[in-house]
Amino acid sequence: MITIKTFTVNPLGENCYVVSDDTLDAVIIDCGAFYDEEKATISDYIDLNELHPVAHLLTHAHFDHIFGAGFIHERYGLAARCHEDELPLFNDTAAQMREILGGHILPCPTGPAGEPLTADTVIHFGNHQLTVIPCPGHSPGGICLYCEQEKALFSGDSLFRMSIGRTDLPGGHHWTLIKSLQRLLKALPEDVVVYPGHGPTTDVDTERTYNPYLGA
Repeated sequence: MITIKTFTVNPLGENCYVVSDDTLDAVIIDCGAFYDEEKATISDYIDLNELHPVAHLLTHAHFDHIFGAGFIHERYGLAARCHEDELPLFNDTAAQMREILGGHILPCPTGPAGEPLTADTVIHFGNHQLTVIPCPGHSPGGICLYCEQEKALFSGDSLFRMSIGRTDLPGGHHWTLIKSLQRLLKALPEDVVVYPGHGPTTDVDTERTYNPYLGA
């Protein structure tokens, strides 16, 4: 059994997840912690529960998902890992912010990028594992992370409850995302719980049946 702790952080309300099992190994997904209090809340949870983080994984590299990457690297020695097609975003957060925030640039120390994630990557933690499912469209190298044992999917900004990620940012493509999500939902069991990058959880059956963007 896994424990999934959600931290909703930064001004954009991004969901950072700490996923662990009874071995106390843990993975951190999309640490977008911006404020010092947010970083302290995450590290306090990890430390108080005596967790051992083994990886920091990014569903994609938009700045609101990586505000805390430098902090995680400094605190736990983990370089953030993303798909190689996300590295231009990861390596130039200032350009992202100028585009999205109308010229404003916020501090976003990322630390180094870790080993890229691919469709063949399997991340092991404790008695569990996460597999990488490519899901481009919101961004060029967007991925989902799937724990088959526990039927849990971390969808980043590709899939939200009754919605999908925006595709009007550089590198986004609407129909690519639609096709990615249709393939994804077709392949997964209907009772898989979806943990998105913003907003509440959902499940595969709900999105197959009711998501207005996916031709249900």
